[in-house]
Amino acid sequence: MNMNSYLVDLQCSRCEARYSADQIQNLCVCGAPLLARYDLQRISRDVSRDEFSYRAHSLWRFKELLPVRNPENIVTLHEGFSPLISSNVLGESIGLKQLYFKDESVNPTGSFKARGLGVAVSKAKELGIEEIALPTAGNAGGAAAAYAARAGMKCHVFMPQDTPPIFAEECKAYGADVRMVDGFITTAGSLMMSELREKGWFNVSTLKEPYRVEGKKTILYELAQQFNWDLPDTILFPTGGGTGIVGAWKAMQELRSLGWISRSKMPRLFAVQAAGCAPIVEAYEKGADSAGEIENPHTFASGLRVPKAVGDFLVLRAVRESGGAAVSVSDESIRDAWMEMARREGFYVAPEAAAAWAALKDLLRNDIVHKSDRIVIVVTGSGLKYAI
Repeated sequence: MNMNSYLVDLQCSRCEARYSADQIQNLCVCGAPLLARYDLQRISRDVSRDEFSYRAHSLWRFKELLPVRNPENIVTLHEGFSPLISSNVLGESIGLKQLYFKDESVNPTGSFKARGLGVAVSKAKELGIEEIALPTAGNAGGAAAAYAARAGMKCHVFMPQDTPPIFAEECKAYGADVRMVDGFITTAGSLMMSELREKGWFNVSTLKEPYRVEGKKTILYELAQQFNWDLPDTILFPTGGGTGIVGAWKAMQELRSLGWISRSKMPRLFAVQAAGCAPIVEAYEKGADSAGEIENPHTFASGLRVPKAVGDFLVLRAVRESGGAAVSVSDESIRDAWMEMARREGFYVAPEAAAAWAALKDLLRNDIVHKSDRIVIVVTGSGLKYAI
């Protein structure tokens, strides 16, 4: 049995207080997310980056940099190891020679949520947790329900009433307890919390436990490997709760500390939101360190309809420290981009991912990104669940 001894502890992302990674944890007492820390010096000494090329075709190939100590606790559906696809048409149509899509739609349950929930459920199993709960705009609920089923756990899902119906049906198919809620994802979260406290469920909401971000960060590890340890210039992330971009930022710091990528060249991270629900963009444009709550959020891209994120300050830190930005696009632009990606490139993606293509065109038009850049759009999920 190979035990992972590289996981050190958890550290608050704001006040830097330390917590044990071998006890059940949610947020820091100050209310900020906790992030896992590893003994990177030992990892760099014990593991060569070239070893990953010969390992399993899943995100668990990066096991030394993941939080599960005992491999017997890994709950996997072979998530991760998603393809990096070069654009045939769309990039050339706007003068880009190096546009790529990181296609997360091939993950179990059809989205990148499988990465985060796969790791979170695995660690929950290791810590003896039997019931998990979360509010969701769709894909996170499906992933949580699937991995809970695989682990033999009970999953409680709280979902806004206007979420596309297939998401609720998917969760029910995996045996989850599904509650449809009038209101937004924040309302669903409030209702969940009142019942969670009473019944002792474990909260796996976005960034309210430490391990979903660990699964999401593997997108960056894979990109590093797929680009032969020379990361792209620009990465666009559709951003609701922000776990993906926070994970990317964390992975960049780890990769640099490990000495596996150049210290001088780090990707610029761009958070993409819908104009009808863009709290991160508003805070970014004001120069604020945290975001307010959007009172009447509206967008058909349900994964982007997150009016307030607990990790807002981490998203803002990620885009600023990387030299990127937070940008928004209209629903009309998202719809046009959605159809364009399908008809011209053969990608029927989730509308959240289409928002990134719409944003890229604006960024290029405004000379914020350049035609010579190597650019990656993270395709967060499949469009098939939105087709009904």
